[in-house]
Amino acid sequence: MIMEVWVKMVMVLAVGVIGSQADTPANCTYDDIKGNWILYETERTGDATINCDDMGPIVYKTSVKLTYPNVAVDQFGNRGTWTMIYNQGFEVRVAGRSYFAFSMYEKTGSIVVSMCDKTMTGQSRDVTVRNWACYRGQKQQPVEPRTYVVPSHPSEFEHYRVNEDFLHAINESQSSWVAGIYPEYEQMTHRDHLRRAGGIVSTLMGRVKASKPTFFSRVRAASLPEAFDWRNVSGINYVSPVRDQGNCGSCYAFASMAGLESLVRILTNNTKQPVFSPQDVVGCSLLSQGCDGGFPYLIAGRYAQDKGVVLEECAPYEGHNDSCHTRTTCARHYTAFYRYVGGYYGACNEEEMKLALVRGGPLMVGFEVYNDFLHYKGGIYHHTGRTDSFNPLELTNHAVLLVGYGKDANTGEKYWTVKNSWSETWGEDGYFRIRRGVDECAIESMAVEVVPIP
Repeated sequence: MIMEVWVKMVMVLAVGVIGSQADTPANCTYDDIKGNWILYETERTGDATINCDDMGPIVYKTSVKLTYPNVAVDQFGNRGTWTMIYNQGFEVRVAGRSYFAFSMYEKTGSIVVSMCDKTMTGQSRDVTVRNWACYRGQKQQPVEPRTYVVPSHPSEFEHYRVNEDFLHAINESQSSWVAGIYPEYEQMTHRDHLRRAGGIVSTLMGRVKASKPTFFSRVRAASLPEAFDWRNVSGINYVSPVRDQGNCGSCYAFASMAGLESLVRILTNNTKQPVFSPQDVVGCSLLSQGCDGGFPYLIAGRYAQDKGVVLEECAPYEGHNDSCHTRTTCARHYTAFYRYVGGYYGACNEEEMKLALVRGGPLMVGFEVYNDFLHYKGGIYHHTGRTDSFNPLELTNHAVLLVGYGKDANTGEKYWTVKNSWSETWGEDGYFRIRRGVDECAIESMAVEVVPIP
């Protein structure tokens, strides 16, 4: 009887993942997810095209215990790993299978209720990316539903207006970086800026902080060079050109494709220089929310491993939500390995990032965008504490590509060098530098490293 009720509930709610692209996702914490789960799974006979709209009958029931910091143990004692994917959901890898689903939520108007002891319909498959199934998770320890009110912005469709007093205050309050005017901003609405800075679903409702480095990571990092930049390694540039995401919250797709492009260049000594399609991700991936945001771990990692990415000409960038128009005759390119730097969400820090950057290649990172950052022209950015009350920007999680690090010769200030996706006319030829070693704007909290198949 219990199983029958569960199956009926699964079938009623199964459309949740497919229909979630324009919604605000759940807001779940590590403690909400940690604990004992049962994963209810269908027959493992599907492939990567599996459709979980109608989940079908439950065939497998896997008990798994998720413990600190990232250990997963199933009912047979098999040990694996797990990680949060920000506050959206969690991924489990145990006994040769990999599971991912978004956490359950319901949205009515501006009210979002997170039910973090359940998942939406997700997909599982074995580690060879075969034998797919649909599944749902139910935590054995109930979690109190959490209600979140999506902030209303009466002026979100009004055009942005540059406040010169605001810029003057930024420049007067510090000398590390320079703020300036971008005339094109006044052709954009507040909503446009919100999307460019990460998108609605990436709005921060609490975040993990950078972890403390271990003694061994400090020792390993001590052997690294004082400065490093993948744009100039013995005179060779391994980073693909800067692009412009426009007014779509697709930074996560641009950062993911930029990372894969650069890593393929590194692995082939620049003999292959692909340009991958962000639009395929925006229009086709069920692991993102289109122009309203997403996360590189799910795109450069899981989507690229499960489904593969395509070249730009197979799905030219449109800059808006649309149905999937990718040419089906195009070859797909895959990721062999992916993880959060440090091994799981919450294990990242400066030393681990430097090690992964130098030894592997550019990293996809997220950071908090304050509205002083919009006006960055050059220098080593840090949040000034200044805000423009006339041009509010929701605190968001913007995805970008980390390509190097260094130290200012005059001031000794340490910085990261980061590739943005706001065109070459923004910042330092499309790049920015940001203070390093202090988790400035959360930039050292959630880096992603991947290994593509070149």
